[in-house]
Amino acid sequence: MKVGIVGSGLVGSTAAYALVMRGIGREIVLVDLNEKRARAEAADIVHAVPFANPLRVRAGAYEDLAGCRVVILTAGVSQRPGETRLELLTRNAAVFRSVVPGVLAHAPGAVLVVATNPVDIMTHLAARYAAEHGVSSTRVVGSGTTLDTARFRTLLAQRVGVDSQHIHGYVLGEHGDSEVLAWSLVSVGAVPLEDFCGEGGLCIDDGVKKEIDDAVRNAAYTIIEGKGATYYGVGSALARIVEVILGDQRSVLTVCTPMAEVEGVKDVTLALPNLLGGEGVISHLPLLLSPEEHALLRKSAQVIRSAIDELGAS
Repeated sequence: MKVGIVGSGLVGSTAAYALVMRGIGREIVLVDLNEKRARAEAADIVHAVPFANPLRVRAGAYEDLAGCRVVILTAGVSQRPGETRLELLTRNAAVFRSVVPGVLAHAPGAVLVVATNPVDIMTHLAARYAAEHGVSSTRVVGSGTTLDTARFRTLLAQRVGVDSQHIHGYVLGEHGDSEVLAWSLVSVGAVPLEDFCGEGGLCIDDGVKKEIDDAVRNAAYTIIEGKGATYYGVGSALARIVEVILGDQRSVLTVCTPMAEVEGVKDVTLALPNLLGGEGVISHLPLLLSPEEHALLRKSAQVIRSAIDELGAS
């Protein structure tokens, strides 16, 4: 099982490392405009193989993506001093206008997993460009709020003293400032959070919820302030998404993919609990949210749709 990664920066290379550590796939191909960087990252990662799992890791060009089941897209440009968000989006749109056809020319059957930020809009654009090559939007999957959901579960797990893998809750909407922590859906095992806390004498009141909400929403800002970038969390999230696709595991993840309508907002791409399998997104789970959460999700969808409109992308 072959996985391609286009973009060998911190996120792309960390995703490759996470794949090796977890033994996901059998071959990883790193593609980057900076060929020297791609070769160096591949060489460094392959030296970890004897300590982990027997994967082949190498650098290559687009033609080396032939046969890939999944291709992760982390390529993009960084924001310049004084550059507006729209200007950055316009330049990254140009990058994807080249990258997506380049990938599909050699790996037409691959599921595309988008990680480039702003991920919701870049996934929307990738799906648009992929459609020009006959690829269904369900085969274009953004990392969405997979990482935000992990942050939410981790912080809540610390509060209630339960393994985070048994905390069930989701962050929805934009991977960004307007994201929505769906508190009404949270459970510990099969027990609703409120009932679990009542039985255990725990307090998760509005103050605690706000503290966790702020920590999740501002996690990237805090990490970037301290070390300049985030990559371990998202790299691991990408590895998990790839694992689900390669194994056709039919898992529920908060990835993003184009939607005809969300909360009355037409043609928008944002993160929801999606059933993910070998060919991409299979279906969307119904949202049993509170009225307030529905309203917040609508606002988040409007934020993304406005950015798409400003960019001039349908």
